[in-house]
Amino acid sequence: MDVERFYRISSARDARYDGCFVMAVRTTGIYCRPSCPAITPKRRNVEFFPTAAGAQTAGYRACRRCMPDAIPGSPDWDLRADLAGRAMRLITDGVVEREGVSGLARQLGYSERHLTRVLTSELGAGPLALARAHRSHSARLLIETTDLSFADIAFASGFASVRQFNDTIRAVFGTTPSVLRTDSRRQRTCPTRAPGTINLKLPFRPPLDTRSLMDCLRCRAISGVESVDGDTYTRTLRLPHGFAVAKLTIRESYVDTTLRLTDLRDLSTAVCRVRRLLDLDADPEAISEVLGRDPALRTLVQAQPGIRVAGSAECSEQVLRAVIGETEDYRPLLAQLAGLGGQLDICDGGPDRLFPTPATIAERGASVLTGPAPVVDTVLRVATAMADGSLVVNYGRDSRELRAELLAIPGVSEWSADYVLMRVLGQTDVLMAGDQDLRTAARSLGIAGDLEQYGRAWRPWRSYASTYLWQVHDAALALRTA
Repeated sequence: MDVERFYRISSARDARYDGCFVMAVRTTGIYCRPSCPAITPKRRNVEFFPTAAGAQTAGYRACRRCMPDAIPGSPDWDLRADLAGRAMRLITDGVVEREGVSGLARQLGYSERHLTRVLTSELGAGPLALARAHRSHSARLLIETTDLSFADIAFASGFASVRQFNDTIRAVFGTTPSVLRTDSRRQRTCPTRAPGTINLKLPFRPPLDTRSLMDCLRCRAISGVESVDGDTYTRTLRLPHGFAVAKLTIRESYVDTTLRLTDLRDLSTAVCRVRRLLDLDADPEAISEVLGRDPALRTLVQAQPGIRVAGSAECSEQVLRAVIGETEDYRPLLAQLAGLGGQLDICDGGPDRLFPTPATIAERGASVLTGPAPVVDTVLRVATAMADGSLVVNYGRDSRELRAELLAIPGVSEWSADYVLMRVLGQTDVLMAGDQDLRTAARSLGIAGDLEQYGRAWRPWRSYASTYLWQVHDAALALRTA
């Protein structure tokens, strides 16, 4: 870690780095986000950690003034393709709570001992400590945004007992759950919600180009599963312990989020997947700095700062959407698949279906899919592979291994495989140079020759450059068809 640089950033209270590291103060025993408004301590009295869990493991507790856990996550986890980055993506999705460290290690393909050694070296904490920090964050959300009993919160957050819950909250936040709830009630402005309904503000690093993100979600929305109304996106989520309906409205610096959950144990997983879907942990200034250097993209970057690459709420769903997405008219196929999904007992006029599981599609898809035979066959092959476990898709997969496994399935193209890396794994540096729409848009901007070669200057943000180019193509198409 570049300690001197981190101290300069913290002294300047640069909020752009919130979530990238924390500063711990030896004299007070607390750790803060870089932008904490408190007086900056002397250099000799501070140390830095890449994660809050690392600071907690070293004996520090969270600052109650700046609340360093209530900020966007680090963009490093999508930038990094190494074991630490893959592990963090799974930990934030709640794998340790559901399957333990052994399950995390199994999904990553390493021994528990090796995984613990790597995470401790890279992030300052092992998988148990990282999961503990994740549980404490989920617990704080429930304490501050619901009227649930502390026993219910302890259970929903993944704690083994109320005593463990109380001890962890005191250790991490330096106070009791009761005090956290009392403080939050003084500031709460939203009305109390129905049981099982959680209202949250999910922060992101501004700016965020709401229009382009909502346009992307709108044009691909599956009726019954998701909907877009202005700046509000609503969809159903299949979660480990049940399902949820997420209603997301983008504000200036946060997403106003309402989650209706059938099981509160799924809260942290739902939040993780919403953040991935809307790309809320992106660093727009870093992206604009690199892409804005290119004369061909500069005007686009200046006109639409804060572009996001939509992610995925369900891994298997996005893989199948990628395969279907290569067809010229993909909407009927997606609608046919949605008809296989379970109907939810919801009567509010919004989305009321879950996207079907790979097993359901493998079993019943042949009887309902009526699109081009090669596409239907590929969809069924991919669904069968995911259903029988020969193809495993999760947020922690190694990108090269997953790409190779996808391409080994007959009918899956390089375009589909790369699209999965971009949308499911959140890879920031994917450029599908063979995509005809991208090449057409690039030529219209004066980019001639080999797009793959030209695009090297956009690293590590080529996924965002691709999104800009797709927007250029879509705008030109809209003008031609107007």
